[in-house]
Amino acid sequence: MRAIMAIAATTVGEAIRRKVLLIILLIGVLFLAVAPGLNTLSTQSETTVLKGMVLGIVQLTSAVIAIVLTVYMIPNEIERRTIYTIVSKPVQRWQFLIGKYLGAVGALGIMMLLMSLVMEITFFLQFQSGFKAEDALDLLRAPAMFFVQMSLLAAVAICFSTFVTPLVNFFLSGGLYLIGSLFAPFFDSLNQNSSTPMFAKLTARFVGVVLPNFSIYNVQNPIINPGQTIQNPTTYYMQVTGYGVLYIGLLLVLGIVILDRREV
Repeated sequence: MRAIMAIAATTVGEAIRRKVLLIILLIGVLFLAVAPGLNTLSTQSETTVLKGMVLGIVQLTSAVIAIVLTVYMIPNEIERRTIYTIVSKPVQRWQFLIGKYLGAVGALGIMMLLMSLVMEITFFLQFQSGFKAEDALDLLRAPAMFFVQMSLLAAVAICFSTFVTPLVNFFLSGGLYLIGSLFAPFFDSLNQNSSTPMFAKLTARFVGVVLPNFSIYNVQNPIINPGQTIQNPTTYYMQVTGYGVLYIGLLLVLGIVILDRREV
């Protein structure tokens, strides 16, 4: 466990020092800061538009950071031959991979925490006395679910990084994220529709089981529109978090198996 935590701590430090990640984070923070000014372009409710805008910025920025952070992680260690130094010590390859993943998630969590803090400050300055403590806590539910979503995305990317190049990994991970976010509800509706042909239903069921369902973490609609609610929210959040942890575990096991059999 000590070896895993040491690798994770080193990975967090390396991630924070990477200029490209800091630039992406800075762009996201700047968009969050200027979001209230952009809000005047809309004729809809001020609070609704601003919530939708800032949560979209947090989610998109976090997704880009999660992919960029992890696609180079294993290939860079192999290319720079630093992996030889690490695995020559009493460190197993599975410890190396898990340590790298935990470090990536730790760095991602720090960056998302900073964006969430800027988001809360933006709302406080915009609405001041009208922005209460319960409103701040309610707004944090979406970034909390986004963190689980991005941890799952990071697991996808780090698993792919054990056997594909960073460029291919970028498009693979990004494509899976888009499919899992946009088309997962469509596959679910096909599977549940009684009039769907059996072959299409089996295909939709297979895709729904194999591909990660990122759409279940998009809980911003009830936050943006108070009229929409999630039945038994605590149970739902626990279920989707458990789903993410289980899927992450399977992806890490697959990545460990591939890395263990790979000649580096």
